[in-house]
Amino acid sequence: MILSRRVPRPALARAPRQQAVLPRRGFLAPTAPRRDIVQDLYLREIKNYKPTPLKPSDAHAYVQEFKLPKAPRSPEESDIAKDLRAYEDQQVDVEGQTASKEQEDEWDWFEEDPEWEEYYRKEAEKEAMKKEH
Repeated sequence: MILSRRVPRPALARAPRQQAVLPRRGFLAPTAPRRDIVQDLYLREIKNYKPTPLKPSDAHAYVQEFKLPKAPRSPEESDIAKDLRAYEDQQVDVEGQTASKEQEDEWDWFEEDPEWEEYYRKEAEKEAMKKEH
């Protein structure tokens, strides 16, 4: 059951003229610009800021005065000449020219411990036995 309402034709003709057009804001319509109070305060304070002028005396607390370092001592000429003569008088050591007693008595770092020699001998015997079989 659908109820329909009959409206006279002259009433329909008047209807659009009588309706007031209301402004509607759509979903994507831009909003009216709003002022940012915090930003305005910040910018106003920056514009009004006046730094205190620096004086030359302000730097003295942070900077040390330059002092020349002490001049180095010059070496004595006699010591240099004496050291040079001692160097020139040294005998040159060339390896392998002369075998001194010290070289013969020097401890052999590569000498094996007798216990290890026995261990290596036994291991060699075991390997030889394995190869025979």
